[in-house]
Amino acid sequence: MPKVAILVAAYNAEQTLPQCLDSLCRQTLQDIEILCVDDCSTDDTRLMLNTRARLDQRIRVLQTPKNSGQAVARNLALQEVKAPLVCMVDADDWLSPDALQSALDVFGQHPQTDCCAFHLKEHYEDGREEDFGLPTQLELGEALTGKEAFELCLDGWQLHGLYVTRTELHRKIPFDTTTRLYSDDNTSRLHYLHSREVRACEGVYYYRKHAESMTISFNLRRFDFMEAQLSLKWALKDVDIPEALRQRVEGNRWYTFIGCYRLYLQHEAEIAEPDRLQLQQRFQTILHTFRPSRLKLRYRWKPGYWLTTNTRLFDLQQRIQQRIKNSSNSQ
Repeated sequence: MPKVAILVAAYNAEQTLPQCLDSLCRQTLQDIEILCVDDCSTDDTRLMLNTRARLDQRIRVLQTPKNSGQAVARNLALQEVKAPLVCMVDADDWLSPDALQSALDVFGQHPQTDCCAFHLKEHYEDGREEDFGLPTQLELGEALTGKEAFELCLDGWQLHGLYVTRTELHRKIPFDTTTRLYSDDNTSRLHYLHSREVRACEGVYYYRKHAESMTISFNLRRFDFMEAQLSLKWALKDVDIPEALRQRVEGNRWYTFIGCYRLYLQHEAEIAEPDRLQLQQRFQTILHTFRPSRLKLRYRWKPGYWLTTNTRLFDLQQRIQQRIKNSSNSQ
């Protein structure tokens, strides 16, 4: 039976997929399974995957019924996993040859470990590579509790979300598919939170940084961040965590909401009318999910946020009501 499974979701990845698959097939740990999902690509991704599968029996190729995004594709592969440990590797990223063996060794030496983080190197298009860095405790070979790890990846991803975890835990907490972007980040946070121990290995995950990445450039899906963080709020509803930590989650969600609204104001003129109306309705809906009692004064009264909160959001509500009224009258 394979010892580690790797989930690879691919969409129009013919340019980077060979390097990704080469790094997996050349792992020093041979007892692995590589579950690749073609998310209805329009290039030669599917052909490339099928060709590689014929050459290496450890590769299995799956197909989504329609283009659905990475989280849905990874969940499809997760259902097929046979190994007791599992990780994901994006189709444009790759691993060092010893990455999986290094992680397996950590699990073998520390039975309480439920997540084992890779060392992360960010690879830029000009060839530069930068170490992302791990929290000091992990760098020293020590363990974090699940709550400690959760806190570190909650604020600015001081602990990144690229790791090997136990398949049993991953099946209990599959990838969040609430939105096409961002919501699968919740999965990493919840895996860490529900871990007995979190450690790190010496294996390296190489993360390719694209200048045109949707998470960097302006795109309407940037606003998915609001729903993604709302999804995390609901996922934590019945979880036993300290009240102070729950307030931090809510505070971060508030900062995200205000940041998204500011982004909207900056780009409002270039957003098509139907999209503007839909976005305004989304803002209105999410605004009503906040409870002032959950927001400490430092979140509500952060310089620059007070004006946005009390003036611009009031104006937003007025505009939404007027647009809805105008839309009804025109029908």
